[in-house]
Amino acid sequence: MTTFGDLYRDVRKRFREANLETPDLDARLLMAAALEVSPSDLILREDDKVGGEQRLLALKYADQRLIGLPVGRILGEREFWGLRFRLNEETLEPRPDTETLVQAVLDRVSCEEPLVLADIGTGTGAIAVTLLTELPNAVCAAIDISERALECGRGNAARHGVAERLLPVRSDYASSLGVGVDWVLSNPPYIPTKVVEGLSREVREHDPGRALDGGADGLEAYREIVPQALECLSPGGRIGLEIGFDQAQEVSELLRQWGFLHIEIIQDLAGNDRVVLAMRRESGAF
Repeated sequence: MTTFGDLYRDVRKRFREANLETPDLDARLLMAAALEVSPSDLILREDDKVGGEQRLLALKYADQRLIGLPVGRILGEREFWGLRFRLNEETLEPRPDTETLVQAVLDRVSCEEPLVLADIGTGTGAIAVTLLTELPNAVCAAIDISERALECGRGNAARHGVAERLLPVRSDYASSLGVGVDWVLSNPPYIPTKVVEGLSREVREHDPGRALDGGADGLEAYREIVPQALECLSPGGRIGLEIGFDQAQEVSELLRQWGFLHIEIIQDLAGNDRVVLAMRRESGAF
């Protein structure tokens, strides 16, 4: 009879031989899901016997991974900030790099502060929902052009108990927002078109193209978002943008051109430029 440990090691071996980028982690996450245990308990319970249906599901997951499906797409969800976010075909998989943007906001506000946030291109709602779980007096407009993405975001907000403070808005960028927003946030498409073609198969074939492709130079979305943010932010309000590792200078210059002040560049855990923050003037003409 196959044990949990036997199954995990067998799948891990197959993933290593296939030269997957993270074979051990992928095997642990998929086997834990199939066996209905936490990833940490998988090893602790390695002598437990695998049932027939569990084994079939585990092997199905392994085969799907080996033909190029990402773990998140196989399981239909992805972890972000310790929370589980369901995915659909219209949403980008939330990634750890984006936690840099969430942390940047939390470092600059009080958890008791009443805030109006706007998350442009919300997708799964990872940014919006995470901030609402941390900021009990905040509300957030979750904006996306895709109704299917908004459905996913609404479901994740309900899953984490913040649905009453999330306002889904179907719109192109921030064009539909009125004045009075404290923070405009976005992880927009920022990959240059020619680079998208060279992305890994898992990303290129399974993440929605419009959530990746930032146009010829990767900056098209920023050119839309920055002036719109200027119109909806309260005096002294802030903008926070995730960026590609080599885009800090260009995005910062764009913000300066539109009169934003106190520009900060924040690095992710790998030491790459990842977030640009800036502040709208308190008053006066731009």
